[in-house]
Amino acid sequence: MADRGTAVVTGASSGIGAATARRLAAEGFEVVIGARRLDRLREVAEPIGARALPLDVTDPASVQAFAAEVGDCRVLVNNAGGAFGLDPVATSDEEQWRQMYDSNVLGTLRMTKAFLPKLEASGDGHVVMMGSVAAWEPYAGGAGYNVAKFGLRAMTRVLREELLGHPIRVSEIDPGMVETDFSVVRFGGDQERAAAVYEGTTPLTADDVADCIAFVVTRPSHVNIDTLLLMPRDQAGPGKVHRHD
Repeated sequence: MADRGTAVVTGASSGIGAATARRLAAEGFEVVIGARRLDRLREVAEPIGARALPLDVTDPASVQAFAAEVGDCRVLVNNAGGAFGLDPVATSDEEQWRQMYDSNVLGTLRMTKAFLPKLEASGDGHVVMMGSVAAWEPYAGGAGYNVAKFGLRAMTRVLREELLGHPIRVSEIDPGMVETDFSVVRFGGDQERAAAVYEGTTPLTADDVADCIAFVVTRPSHVNIDTLLLMPRDQAGPGKVHRHD
């Protein structure tokens, strides 16, 4: 398989990030992955021949150190992020909102700024933003996460316009319900509560989302998949879920 260049994937120690790293390696990319949990990151990297580097997207110094260790880059998958809690606006935890905005929006901003020169120098760069169905439709219990993902979507739209005429594509991937450790993190490690989110449904898997990312970044260079919104058949939007008996 031909070498497709270097792909960087953030938040790659588990879930969608790890699945994406595996899939892009199989597609012929040289893969560099980053996350805070370096032990788990190495477990992902070793079987696929990827390079694992520590990365905390909420820390500007960590982002700069990570970028300095990466040479060429053709694809940047901004996957790091997450949700915390389900509090409504009236009782919201400002610190949780701050964490969600910092990881989903500012973290993506830091990574994108650090890698834009490398992406442009490749002559065929591609920025992939990991959004969410939560960026399309607000829902009760999603307040802080909605704000973060709406912000990320706005940044993606602006970046797409700013890079018009440059050799860099910008794509947004917006998954619905995906069974990973996303809900476990959201509920502070409560496995039972997290499992209830998917009870009676057939949700997407991390590999399903990775398939879509691989499709997007392997199109001919003149083709830009602008936005890809995917949900399981059992979901029609946030809170609109069919549960089997």
